[in-house]
Amino acid sequence: MRPLALCLSLLTTVMLIIAGCSESQEPSTSDANPDATPDEYPVTWRFALEEIEGSVQHAYAKALKELVETRSDGRVELEIFPYGSLGTSTQLTELVRNGSVNLAFASPGHLANRIPEVGVFNLHYLFPDDEKAIRNLLTSPELVTRFEPAYEKRNLKLLSFVPEGWMAWTANKPLKSPADFQGMRFRTMTSDLAAESFRVYGAEPKQTPFSQVYNDLQLRKTDGQTNPIFAIEEMNFYEVQSTLTLGRPAQFISSVVTNPEWLASLPDNQKALLEVALQDVAVIAWNTQRELNQSRLERMLEATQIKVVRLTDEERAAFAEASRPARQAYMDSAGTFGMELLDWLTQSGNTFESHSAASSTRNGS
Repeated sequence: MRPLALCLSLLTTVMLIIAGCSESQEPSTSDANPDATPDEYPVTWRFALEEIEGSVQHAYAKALKELVETRSDGRVELEIFPYGSLGTSTQLTELVRNGSVNLAFASPGHLANRIPEVGVFNLHYLFPDDEKAIRNLLTSPELVTRFEPAYEKRNLKLLSFVPEGWMAWTANKPLKSPADFQGMRFRTMTSDLAAESFRVYGAEPKQTPFSQVYNDLQLRKTDGQTNPIFAIEEMNFYEVQSTLTLGRPAQFISSVVTNPEWLASLPDNQKALLEVALQDVAVIAWNTQRELNQSRLERMLEATQIKVVRLTDEERAAFAEASRPARQAYMDSAGTFGMELLDWLTQSGNTFESHSAASSTRNGS
């Protein structure tokens, strides 16, 4: 019996080895055809916003979602997270850096503390006033190219800039001269340069998160604030402030960023899909912000008795002169590279404005 048992044991062992070899040598479906892996689809890209639903950023994200999902035949889905669902603006940038979200908006209003070079967008009266000139400047591919190195040093990949319209000021009085800001507790975004841009007028900046602004205005902890018109309406700031001053000091410009490692890991077809979709949605974004800012202004005027003050050219010139010391603060923080960016933006703005004026003259004649 003992030799028989030994033979049966050996036979069983041999059969198990043969079976194991058979399993390891048989190619799986994914090994045989890497493209035929339906279980991997749909791929989800997570996109975090600095603004709530109904905003310019939300409209941008929805347009990008439609382009991406349509052109990928549903193989790539874009999940949108409006402001408040994942954290503050600063926290969203960190989520991109550590790979928790794939795409996010990151505005210079907070990002300048991490990337001083982008603080240039917080400066006042830097850009041309002509709409065509400023559109050509802010949607120029060279603009992204010049800022890319600054983002890359902080483990962020810059994908595009998104202009969202002129900044406006609210308070319980008109703000027609720098002297009107004297001693005001004025809410700014959280970067130091955003605060400095109002400190040079004599204001006392309060750097608070976006979600806290309404309560601070309502409780009179803050005397005024600045945002593009659509944001003033959607956050109901006009309910607790009597006067809207349209000084056009700066454009609100945000950037779309991603994690460099995540972008590098994408298949080539998905990289191309994202790149082309971003290019196409840029046109939609410009028209959306223009229409949204105008319609929201009209909505505010219909809803309340808010007073609207539009600064004259002379009044804007006085602010422009008073704002110049903030440029030195920018150069001190951003260094040589920041100075080069400031010079390029100034020269390019003047060039685009000259071209726009020449084009208007030709069309008029």
